[in-house]
Amino acid sequence: MGKKIACLITSMFEDVEFTEPSNAFTEAGHTVVTIENEKGKSVQGKQGKAKVTIDESINDVKPEDFDALFIPGGFSPDLLREDDRFVAFAKTFMDDKKPVFAICHGPQLLITAKTLEGRDATGYKSIKVDMEYAGAKFQDKEVMVCGNQLVTSRQPKDIPAFNRESLKLLSK
Repeated sequence: MGKKIACLITSMFEDVEFTEPSNAFTEAGHTVVTIENEKGKSVQGKQGKAKVTIDESINDVKPEDFDALFIPGGFSPDLLREDDRFVAFAKTFMDDKKPVFAICHGPQLLITAKTLEGRDATGYKSIKVDMEYAGAKFQDKEVMVCGNQLVTSRQPKDIPAFNRESLKLLSK
């Protein structure tokens, strides 16, 4: 049975870091629900290739309505972490040990949620020190899986490994 995946996203996301995992999740029978401030709003990827219509407002969703969380990279996670509602939403998934998939700059939301301490993780090179200060056991690998819960990757070329490990967790 397909899982319901919350995707926290806003403009300036890294196009392929949303489109490729989202397509892989959908093809495997899962549902990806995009969440931002405003339902129906159109957000654009930073490469200008992907446009996403937001499914739900953060005000109208609860973490318990979803099986997993997906955070694409780009500038989107940094913009979202300015808003405590998105931080609290992400924190709940980590605290409840639900699957969380964060690629590239995606872990920035988890840093602000203070949920990376003691966890094996990776991310884009420029946030390595931030992740280490947040207590993550950072490793420069294409994909890291921590505790059958957290899947992180560094960059677009890691997407095949990111998708593979994320789908493995969703099948459990």
